[in-house]
Amino acid sequence: MRDDALLQVDAIDVFYGDFQALFDVSLTVKPGQVVAVIGANGAGKSTLLRTIAGLMHPRAGDIQFVGAGIGRAPAYDVVKSGIALVPEGRRLFQSLSVEENLKIGGQSGRPGPWSLDRIYQLFPVLSERRHLPATALSGGQQQMAAIGRALMSNPKLLLCDEISLGLAPIIVRDIYAQLPAIVGDGMSLIIVEQDIAQALKAASQVYCLQEGRIALQGAAHELTRDAISAAYFGV
Repeated sequence: MRDDALLQVDAIDVFYGDFQALFDVSLTVKPGQVVAVIGANGAGKSTLLRTIAGLMHPRAGDIQFVGAGIGRAPAYDVVKSGIALVPEGRRLFQSLSVEENLKIGGQSGRPGPWSLDRIYQLFPVLSERRHLPATALSGGQQQMAAIGRALMSNPKLLLCDEISLGLAPIIVRDIYAQLPAIVGDGMSLIIVEQDIAQALKAASQVYCLQEGRIALQGAAHELTRDAISAAYFGV
């Protein structure tokens, strides 16, 4: 593992049964860094995040987090180690209130700066609606609640899977505008995005997946639009 790495994904192969979804994928995240993973539908982006989060396990390769191997660890241990996932589609508990959903995120008991009060400062609309069922929220508000729930675990690394999916552009801008406040305490962030422009603005490092393989990687400010398009579409 690199000395300056918080997370090191080393040459992982990941399968769904007999179908291989990721091939020899490697990725590094440094403390306080925002990394974007981009690619078309089916490229393997969500699989990569689910594997880092412990919901899937690599058949080959390994994952190191803060110097410890987590590639075969169950998801609840991964959360306790300091990794939290904001899943695609939000996955809020519909029978629970907004505040109850947020409190579930704090069940790991990890110490840190994130509390209900701070989540409500970050997303004031959640405070206004904290006693309502999660189903009463708009799509954008549900995404805020999903992010808040993950932050309540006080992670060192936050994984955000398609946070702009299905949301109006103005809502996407509002959520991305909060990212500096989220990572301001030194938290690292991996964003999986199909919106290339948003990803490039938010991240310092970009990885492009194409059919389960890393097709391109580099500093966001150094990657040309032509190179990204070629890697994204495989042309």
